[in-house]
Formats: sequence, structure tokens, C-alpha cells
Amino acid sequence: MQKQHRNVLVLSACQATLQTGGVTLVLITGLSGVALAPNAAFATVPLTCYVIGSALTTYPASMLMKSVGRRSGFQTGTGIGMCGAGLCGLALYLANFWLLCFGMMIMGSYTAFGKYYRFAAADVADSGFRAKAISLTLAGGIVGGFVAPEMAKRTKDLFADHMFLGSYLSLMAVCVVAALLLTQLDIPQLSEKERNEGGRPMREIMRQPVFIVAALAGALSYGIMNLFMTSTPLAMRAHDHHFNSAAFVLEWHVLGMYGPSFFTGSLIQKFGVLKVILAGIVLLFGAVLCALAGTGVINFWLALFVLGVGWNFMYVGGSTLLTECHTPAERAKTQAANDLMVFCTMAVSSMSSGLLLNVSGWHAVNYGTIPFLLLALGATSWLVWLRRHGNSGVAPLAQRATRA
Repeated sequence: MQKQHRNVLVLSACQATLQTGGVTLVLITGLSGVALAPNAAFATVPLTCYVIGSALTTYPASMLMKSVGRRSGFQTGTGIGMCGAGLCGLALYLANFWLLCFGMMIMGSYTAFGKYYRFAAADVADSGFRAKAISLTLAGGIVGGFVAPEMAKRTKDLFADHMFLGSYLSLMAVCVVAALLLTQLDIPQLSEKERNEGGRPMREIMRQPVFIVAALAGALSYGIMNLFMTSTPLAMRAHDHHFNSAAFVLEWHVLGMYGPSFFTGSLIQKFGVLKVILAGIVLLFGAVLCALAGTGVINFWLALFVLGVGWNFMYVGGSTLLTECHTPAERAKTQAANDLMVFCTMAVSSMSSGLLLNVSGWHAVNYGTIPFLLLALGATSWLVWLRRHGNSGVAPLAQRATRA
């Protein structure tokens, strides 16, 4: 087996553990927040803290991996994840809302490391395999879509007087599995010259049209998806749907998020990355229409499934597009800037979801996504227009590095 394929297999398995943790947290943290928060409007604050923790850590995580290598960096992240899961469990035991917020912030730091799995796969992939490497790595997340809801259901009542305590503690074991998998990762460190070089100023990299569209595709797809996903368990509870129904809906949502990854890379190679991003935007519009059509379980199920597929096309497309606009020496800071935008957008959407849902209802959550979808559509169409007129949207220096 070629090294690049072996690395993708390892990173895909790690993605499965990361997504198991992420889906579990989405399922249980909003409901834990309702039980512990001083006001129902604060129910999604712990999830917002989770995203803030990710945003604060994404740049240091990338710089650490530039210095010590991907494997050591990722293993540092799993250690942080074990600590965060333990703190969340302690918060449930003590019934302390603010400790839960702090524990979720630490869990967000763990996630910030894990979000670089897709870029790690692309680091050592041939140019023709790069889109598939990103896509197949993300495909591992499909495992989390099935494991996490079942794990949450089976562990939420392990401690009779502390609902969801067992679910948080089970995430410590998930982090241990990730740490063991990472021992098989084989990605060489950057050369000393590449580690010491800073490359172009970040503002110059960010001015490239390709960076603008890639960052918007990643940030807006994740922000919109997060707005839906964090509010769905609460919205379903408000419409008298059972916890198991919410778990079912999120299972299919994650299937929609990661199932297409088995062929998204091939679609990008065949049709081009911008057409795949545009298809994702259209699907997200479709998800909004499904959600506005009603509040039955089938509406939540269809909306979240279509949302997942649309997210996949936009996120994989954006991640692939980002690899075009930097040199190896610029890789760490460019990826960090991109993911910082993603996490900041997610932080805003996490906080907004609870407020919108509590004040204006489920329909307001859906209508709130439309201006951002129009922004993504406009930016991607702009880059399509530029390329049709002979402008790649990438600086010559980055073009040479991408071809190499």
C-alpha cells in the first residue's frame, strides 16, 4: 500500500473518532445546557464555548504541528480531549453550568487539532490525488454518525442521578482510541528551511480570489450547518419529539455529511471544484425549504440529510480549493487562517441558534441562513467568471508550488 493511501486510511479512522465525539456533544450538550443553565436562552452557550475553544486553538495548533510534525501535534490534541471530557463529566456530577462551559471550551481545543486531519492527508498526496485524499479522510466521519447516537443513548443513564455523565466520560475512551491510531501515521516533518520560512504576508495570501472563495465555502457551510445542527435537538424537543427521534435525525444528517465523501473527490476531478461548491449551495437552499415545509420528524430528517450533503460539497470543495493558494512554507498559517474563520463563524451561529430558537422559533433559524447562502453563491460565481476570462485567482508563486 502506498504511503499516501495508508496515511489517508489512518486519518480517516481518526476522523471517525473525532466525529463520534462531535456528534455526541451536539446530541447531549444542548440538553445538558437546558438542565443546568440559569436561563433557557443560554442552553447553547456550552456549544458556543466549544466553538470558541476551537477558534482560540486553531492557530497555535497549526503552528505547533509546523514545528513538531503532524503526528505529535495530533497526539497532543487527543490528550487535551481526554482532559476536556473529564471536566464535562465533573460538571454534570456537580451540576455546574459554568464548569460545563469551560470543559466544552477544552473539548473545542481538541477539535481544533482534529480539523487538520483533512489537510494532513493533502500534505503528502500527489496533486491528482489531493481532492480524493481530503474527501476520503472526511469519509471516516460517517462512522461517528452511527456510533455517536447509539453511544449517547446507551450511556446517558449510566449514572441514574446525573443524566449524560456517562456520555461525557465515554468520550475519554474515544480519545484513547484516536491516540493509538495516530501511532501509525507517517507524515514527514517540514524541512528546517520550510519551518523557518514565513512566506508571503498573510494579507497577500488572503487577497487571492481563490482564498476568498475557499474560506467562504468552508466558513459559511460550517456556520449554516452548525446553526441547524445545534438547534435541531432543542427544536425537536419543543415540538414534542422524543430524544431517540433527534438521535435518528442526526444519524442521517451525519450520513449526509460524510457519505458523499466516498465520491466527492471524484466529482471534483470530473466537473471541477467550483461546480461542486455551487451544487452544495443549491442543496443548502433545498434544506431550508424542507425545514420550512413543516415540523414533523420527516421534515427534520429530510432537511438535515440534504443539509449534510450540501455541507459536504461546499466543505470538501473549499478545502481542496485552499490547497491551490499557498506554498509549503505558508501552509500552516494559511490553513490556520481558514479554520479560524470557520470556527469564528461557527461561534456566531452557535450563539445565534439558541437565541433565535428561543425568541423567534424554528422558522427564524431557517430564514437567517438565506443571506449567507446568497453571499456564498455570489462569491463562487465571481471566481467562475474570473476563470472563464483567463484569471485563475491564484498568485504565480502559489501556482508553481501547487503544481510541484
